[in-house]
Amino acid sequence: MPHTPENLDDYQWPACTSCTKPLWISEIEDGRYACRPCEDKARTRLAALPGLFAELNRTATLMHGSRSPSAATSGSRVPPIPPRLDVLALTGPGGAAARLRDIEDAWRAALGWTIAPWRGSPAQAVPEHVRFLTNNLPWATGSYEEVGQDIDDIRRLHGEMTAAVTTERRPGRVKVGLCPAPAEEGTCGVQLTASSGKEQIRCPACGAAWIGKDGWDALRDEQQKALQRDAGVAA
Repeated sequence: MPHTPENLDDYQWPACTSCTKPLWISEIEDGRYACRPCEDKARTRLAALPGLFAELNRTATLMHGSRSPSAATSGSRVPPIPPRLDVLALTGPGGAAARLRDIEDAWRAALGWTIAPWRGSPAQAVPEHVRFLTNNLPWATGSYEEVGQDIDDIRRLHGEMTAAVTTERRPGRVKVGLCPAPAEEGTCGVQLTASSGKEQIRCPACGAAWIGKDGWDALRDEQQKALQRDAGVAA
């Protein structure tokens, strides 16, 4: 890409396709479509996405609900926190994983590679998409003409996820039912709380803990069994 044409009146200095700022001569000589600062920012934002998604996914898990103390008789399921459309939009179908997948598929098509093989859950896919995009970002900024739009999409996605996480941190902890850990007289029964910012639910009285989604699912099962045992004793 020459930067010293004969007719300077008709010459337009090449600009970054993302931030639109003029490229440095060295960047022009390298044939770049995006400047190095935009590439660096995109790499930093990509690195943050798996952690942000994990936190939002924990929030979505809390929204799925847990059994209320009266669930043994009513059979109702009460969500511990109100549904939030921004979180559900980012963690569900068409959310963060799908948006990253679309960028990856476009890059793979430009490279003549097969479409991304991973099509699992969003929680499984996001780290894989991020890994691919990070590894191939240098190629894209130097060889893929539409990379500016993709960098903008990554910026917007990072901004939406950051805003959703920041909003989620404000309400603090939420109640998720009573502790079902065994005690001298039945179960512990202390009120448990959880935060979307942490993977662990710990009882402040007996110290029992449940970690991650599998742990939270186990907690709900244990709470249900405790309710059934208590109902049987009462009968």
